[in-house]
Amino acid sequence: MIPAQPPKVITRHRDGEVHAYVVGPGAFGTLEPAAVFRPRAGDEVVESVVRPDLERVVYVTQNGVVCLTRAGDLVWASSFEPHSDVRHGHRPGVSLSLDGRTVWVYRPDVMAQRARADRWVVYGADTGEVLADRELETAGHGARHCVHPVDGSVYLDVGEGQDGSVILRGVTGADGAPRFVTYPWPDRCLIDLAPGGQQFMTVDHGQGDVAFHHHPGGEVQFTLSVEAFGYDPEDTFIEWSGGYLTPDTAVVTLGGERPDEEEWFRHHLVDVRTGTSAGEIALDATHPYDGMPLGDGSWLTEGPDGRPVRRSRTGRSAVAGSPGRPS
Repeated sequence: MIPAQPPKVITRHRDGEVHAYVVGPGAFGTLEPAAVFRPRAGDEVVESVVRPDLERVVYVTQNGVVCLTRAGDLVWASSFEPHSDVRHGHRPGVSLSLDGRTVWVYRPDVMAQRARADRWVVYGADTGEVLADRELETAGHGARHCVHPVDGSVYLDVGEGQDGSVILRGVTGADGAPRFVTYPWPDRCLIDLAPGGQQFMTVDHGQGDVAFHHHPGGEVQFTLSVEAFGYDPEDTFIEWSGGYLTPDTAVVTLGGERPDEEEWFRHHLVDVRTGTSAGEIALDATHPYDGMPLGDGSWLTEGPDGRPVRRSRTGRSAVAGSPGRPS
């Protein structure tokens, strides 16, 4: 049985502020911010996370990590030394642990010309104390964190551009010390973790297939190629997007280019119990990376004003090869 999860808190950056939205029961349509945080003067926020109680924000800039209260008071800050003047090509990432006790920060130090290796740093959420500092064998432009919904381990997918993608996992041991595991693939992109935590989804860096892996070992349970969805791999590929719509259903995004050079994309469902394609779904997304499945039968898209819009197919059929209309 999947344990009940607290409402998700997501952030968006608008007008120089961090807007926090609570995705809870009954919150559908265009969401309104539940809290707004104003970064320190001069800070350009790259990525942010907000605690479930909405009382603190942690964000990264290109040269540091900052924790503020809702009132704007500084709790702690840590600079990435030495300071980098490289403006583009590197995006730090940040995540909050499941229990809220630690902050996980990815530092793309190679592309920032700060060091010869990237780093994954774990901070105490209340104090900013460095609990672990892992040197990575990567030279990434950016990375994405995914927190396991049950055991609290933290996945990190480091994107190295044309060189591929590296997936790691951090686990806090019984002694409180984080330990790190690197998966043996240089060419798979992490897309999502299943709501129950039993598996995770990756897409080939070359965009030829999607795979579903057992957590935590990473053993492949099944793989679906472009052909499995009824398309020609010569002109169709699988996007690095999608995720788990429900514990038993995943969304896979396929795209390509028509003879007139117009790009297209469509969302397909996969029954992860049987490992088979289960028709299409219409997410009302405006581009292949707009459409974020939430694991509970709903998903987010971006409204014209930048605010998130939560949709659901409750009561409407969106499978059996027929694109559904979201409610």
